[in-house]
Amino acid sequence: MNWFRLFRRKRPNSGLSSVSPKLGLRQWQSIGQFLGLSIACCALIVSCGAPKTSTPVGSSSPATGASSDRITVGSIEKPRTLDPADGYEVAISDIITNLGDRLYTYVGDTDKIEPQLATAMPKVSADGLTYTIPIRQGVTFHDGEPFNAKAMAFSLERFSKNGGKPSALLSDVMESVEATGDYELTIKLKSPFAPFPSLLAFSGMSAVSPKAYEIGEGKFKPNEFVGTGPYKLVSFNPNLVKLDVFDKYWGEKPANQGIDFQSLSSSANLYNSFATGALDIAYRDLDSSQVVSLKNDAQSKGFQVVNKPSTRVDYLVLNVKQKPLDQVEVRQAIAAMIDRPLIIERVYKNLAEPSYSIVPNSFETNVPAFKEPYGDGNVEKAKELLTKAGFSKEKPFVFEIWYSSSNSEREQMVTLLKEYAAQRLDGIMQVKPQPVESTTLFANVAKGIYPSYLVAWFPDFGDADNYVSPLFACNKGSAATGCEEGASQSQGFFYYNEKINQLIQAERKEQNTEARKKIFAEIQTLLAQDVPYVPFLQKVDYAFAQKPIKNVELNPVLGLSFWEVDKQA
Repeated sequence: MNWFRLFRRKRPNSGLSSVSPKLGLRQWQSIGQFLGLSIACCALIVSCGAPKTSTPVGSSSPATGASSDRITVGSIEKPRTLDPADGYEVAISDIITNLGDRLYTYVGDTDKIEPQLATAMPKVSADGLTYTIPIRQGVTFHDGEPFNAKAMAFSLERFSKNGGKPSALLSDVMESVEATGDYELTIKLKSPFAPFPSLLAFSGMSAVSPKAYEIGEGKFKPNEFVGTGPYKLVSFNPNLVKLDVFDKYWGEKPANQGIDFQSLSSSANLYNSFATGALDIAYRDLDSSQVVSLKNDAQSKGFQVVNKPSTRVDYLVLNVKQKPLDQVEVRQAIAAMIDRPLIIERVYKNLAEPSYSIVPNSFETNVPAFKEPYGDGNVEKAKELLTKAGFSKEKPFVFEIWYSSSNSEREQMVTLLKEYAAQRLDGIMQVKPQPVESTTLFANVAKGIYPSYLVAWFPDFGDADNYVSPLFACNKGSAATGCEEGASQSQGFFYYNEKINQLIQAERKEQNTEARKKIFAEIQTLLAQDVPYVPFLQKVDYAFAQKPIKNVELNPVLGLSFWEVDKQA
């Protein structure tokens, strides 16, 4: 079971009213990826060798897909539901992105958006509250119903009102939605939100047939999907989801005849199913050693290797209200002692890149604000700052780092930090690993129990706001009390900075791209000064495909574009 995103806390209705404090929103993916795999992954990572042969597990043999004109895709995650108003896991997103269309989507392998069911970018009112969107004509739902502005309004209203796991993404910002013409949609916001078009590209905001669905709290259809996408659903169970090409699709038809999403029982099964030719594509869920092994075998065995820097950011949360982390010098010392290249080499087999900001490296708004003031493995600066904070070899800083006990790579990372501190910091800092079961970890984050914990953040949409507002905004608090209510509190930072709050509100209102970049630069610089977190790295996403497979492309937000994949004889 994939635990990321499953525990979403609704925001308090105060303060920064448009900012939702999402508890573990996408952090849960990095936990869920390891819940069922920890034993196999640990053994593989330690040995750095190829996994032992294991029989693939599923509702049908994956070998059938690999010999047909259909595409068979293997992963570990089991989809919980196919209802776009309730689906909030990556395994679900991969599937419903192929079954449904949104108003906007992403261009190729970039984070730039373009119209999909819309025919142009929105017209935005001067106050930033009203979006008028022209709607595509000639589109048909899988059940034969015609698509129009009224159907799109129904779909967005259902997403907002049915109370699904991702519902607050829209309900927090949208005041109303209505069809103001057969093919014109008008959306009014509660407050200005500049990245709103990017939010409308979120996979869950797919158009669904009003004939097949209802609006109402909890009225979901987990085993169905009736949308407008290039594929239609044939069958669904957690082990195997089968999609066929939708012959009445309005756009370019898929390059293949269908997709079989197969869920396997372990990363070892996934690795061996692909290595033996039983799967066309292995995507996500392979650990670092398995990725290295497949890369090494690619030339001799004809495997295709596709990679793309991920928009996932791994970072360390620092609870600024716990002593001695309430001293900025202590937090800055932690930032200085982190050696990202060493972590990436030793733990991630060089399958990641250093991160010096919470905003991904690929975003135009990225500023590597932690790089110049702290660097990597700057032990002299760390010792100087800790001495200034009152620590010494006789009175060391004992630094507890909490992490999910089921995540073997995080375990290795903390162990490495412990050894690094012991060898390089002359006893002035002692790192104390604190493994804890993942559900317990995230249940206690907002209570302020942990001085620090390791986590990863995955975006809902491709805008820097989604890396800032859900983490650092605070609805209620002060410099003296810290954050008492809001995103910063729910994520375990307890960080309050009124200037940051003002800047977040400013970037959410600002429509000018260059002006927003300057605001985000200031936000990242301030966060690097205050250090409520320390960015570590961004993993590289990998997909492996068999030799007959063509046009495998990874989008940094949506993932793999399966409709473009061509299987040649």
